[in-house]
Amino acid sequence: MTKKIQILGTGCMKCNRLQENAEAAAKALGIDYEVEKVSDIDKIMSFGVMSTPALAVDGKVVSAGKLLTADEIKEFLK
Repeated sequence: MTKKIQILGTGCMKCNRLQENAEAAAKALGIDYEVEKVSDIDKIMSFGVMSTPALAVDGKVVSAGKLLTADEIKEFLK
């Protein structure tokens, strides 16, 4: 089953790094995944997120306002 990883943010450096870390975590775990960058403010707010970058896995926000490492992201993808 493919995991849906969503990066919520306006495209700042931290948002881009979060995407890189999320992809590295998924590859390290050997899982099928797809990445969606969500940069529309209204859509970000519809997730209930007030600070970015944020990470959602399969539509559920697991982190907001923090740049997670690949190792931290692995825990959410398992």
